[in-house]
Amino acid sequence: MPEVNSQTATDPLDGLSETLDRATTAAFAQVTFGLSPVTVAQAFSDWGLHLAVSPGKQLQLGAKAMRKCLRLADYAARSAAKNDAERAIEPLPQDRRFADTAWATPPFNLISQAFLLNQQWWHAATTGVAGVTKHHEDMVAFTVRQWLDTVAPTNFLATNPVLQQRILDTGGRCLIDGVRNLMDDMGRMVRGQPPAGAEAFRVGESVATASGKVVCRNRLMELIQYAPTTDMVRPEPILIVPAWIMKYYILDLSPGNSLVNWLTGQGFTVFMISWSNPGSADRDLDMEDYRRLGPMAALDAICAITGAASVHSVGYCLGGTLLSIVAATMARDGDERLASVTLLAAQTEFCEPGELGLFIDQGQLNLLESLMWSRGYFDSSQMGGAFQILRSNDLVWSRLLTTYLMGEREPMTDLMAWNADGTRMPSAMHSQYLRQLFLGDDLSEGRYKVDGRTISLSAMRQPMFVVGTERDHVAPWRSVHKIHRLTGAAIDFVLTSGGHNAGIVSEPGRPRRSYRLLRREADGPALDPDEWLTRTQLFEGSWWPAWSDWLKRHSGEAATAPPMGAPDKNYPIIADAPGHYVLER
Repeated sequence: MPEVNSQTATDPLDGLSETLDRATTAAFAQVTFGLSPVTVAQAFSDWGLHLAVSPGKQLQLGAKAMRKCLRLADYAARSAAKNDAERAIEPLPQDRRFADTAWATPPFNLISQAFLLNQQWWHAATTGVAGVTKHHEDMVAFTVRQWLDTVAPTNFLATNPVLQQRILDTGGRCLIDGVRNLMDDMGRMVRGQPPAGAEAFRVGESVATASGKVVCRNRLMELIQYAPTTDMVRPEPILIVPAWIMKYYILDLSPGNSLVNWLTGQGFTVFMISWSNPGSADRDLDMEDYRRLGPMAALDAICAITGAASVHSVGYCLGGTLLSIVAATMARDGDERLASVTLLAAQTEFCEPGELGLFIDQGQLNLLESLMWSRGYFDSSQMGGAFQILRSNDLVWSRLLTTYLMGEREPMTDLMAWNADGTRMPSAMHSQYLRQLFLGDDLSEGRYKVDGRTISLSAMRQPMFVVGTERDHVAPWRSVHKIHRLTGAAIDFVLTSGGHNAGIVSEPGRPRRSYRLLRREADGPALDPDEWLTRTQLFEGSWWPAWSDWLKRHSGEAATAPPMGAPDKNYPIIADAPGHYVLER
């Protein structure tokens, strides 16, 4: 009887066991909205067990609790004798929940102060416990913070004086309006319709209106060439690679805040990738497909249409990460078609991804991969839910209070309507991105491979313009800033006010905008973020003009605009902008 090699023998139950495991985990993921309860349990076990064997920490927390009780009692006594007594604790700068003067009147002043003191105590309790891993500490602190946000006195009628006054002022009408808003939103969710007011921002009619033509289309993207708006244009066209997490037209919103309109008005020929919205049949599309069928196919088309020898490249968010991979690969292969690289809120190093990293570990990835296994894609509603949790005060509880209890709808804006127009991500690509880039950090560590060979960001030598935003929960600016350590290229780094989206869509003339800028010459020292801050000057206004000036410095003299499309080179005009893919649901 021939000997069976135990290393190559296949267990007949392998396929069945994997299917059962995947199906069970996917069912759990549906119930838990894509969050892993096992991961959360592990984090709390790590924290709880280490706290249980830390009598010093327990003693410290007990003393803190006693001091906070005394501070609250002292405040109660002082406020009883004096209406404007100094508060026992001030909210964090970004916490606007208790800004209304009604919170300074009894008994609501004591309720709010007790909540804030309790919140501060819980922060001390969930951090600084010896032996707890950093990831587990962050998860526990984050989870407790979400629980505290849920039970905040602002969320309940009995403890919210602002809501009580609103009910009195409207004779209870606000509650009726709130119920109507709730029923309308629930109906829209069941029917798969966009949120109320989004119908005013129709793609191709009021947003994504820049004049242009689709000049290239493949399975994964449409390439839009925008019509010039100046008599002469710079010889180097601009290719914009947006993220495929959301649709491209955040960079072509209303005419007044369209980055595309701004660039064409500055004398540039602009091309934009519009990604398809993948479905179950596209489950096997991976990062290499996005590189090859996206920027590389677009570069071939742009050079054929315009005759340009080099192209200014721009990548936003995940599109910027992909562009970094493209630029490093082209540098490795001797392809010199990139005149410059601009990264907008894009990470190339993922060791410090911010609070979004709380959702990424082995257990969480197993849950997500099982969920994607059952569908073939990752839905944007789940990604949007994660982003909302990161800013629950602003995006969840504040909205619930205003919309469903006070009966007031926040006016819909073009940016809000775009944010509700989600896309899907193929399971193979999303899994590869999370495991290799986000969790493994292969790109910055020199382990990422393209065509079977590793690439290195250090090979990038084109001038770079990199933008981070101050309040970015998706790509924290300190993480974006790490590109300085990964390449010796000349870098103009901008830190702009705003968040991940509003900081980028920051047209000239928008109020309350500012930015900092500092240039690092080629092969110059890589400053740490804190030192970088101390050396920068604050400029009022939009960063767009500074970028336009930078692009012009790295461009040739203006010349006649190229034609729209090139039928003789297999790039005929296929359709008017915004094309077909952006309309896919």
